[in-house]
Amino acid sequence: MTILNTLNFVSFSAACNSDPIVARRRKLIAKIEEQIQLANDPNYLPIKTKWITDADGHQRKIDVPKRIKRWWTKSINGQINLVVRYGSKPLEFSKGKNAIELVDENAVAETLVKIKEAAEKGELDTLIEQQVQFGRAIRKKTVAQS
Repeated sequence: MTILNTLNFVSFSAACNSDPIVARRRKLIAKIEEQIQLANDPNYLPIKTKWITDADGHQRKIDVPKRIKRWWTKSINGQINLVVRYGSKPLEFSKGKNAIELVDENAVAETLVKIKEAAEKGELDTLIEQQVQFGRAIRKKTVAQS
């Protein structure tokens, strides 16, 4: 008996990466995961890879910390307001309501996990689509005025 005969072979098909809804969902989930890590560890700094060119003209990759902004702030009344952002704009969960009010900072990570689960199930797809449409409208208006 050969080693290959002991293996179970199946047909593989790669996941469709061209679906824009799935790509947007993955982008939001990645940002939520960064916020969860930031909520659990205030000293957390995500790393990004950057190409630099030295004086001799040689290019190389280096890891540099990304600038990351927390999605939550303390309000005047002592409550925590958590704003979920897609791009630079907050998602509007219902008309005029774009923040989640929490009792204290200990609930931030737990709430972000719930939001991540909702995003994975596709519950935020319509909100993300609204943000994308808003951005497209702004770009169209800017191009039309030019």
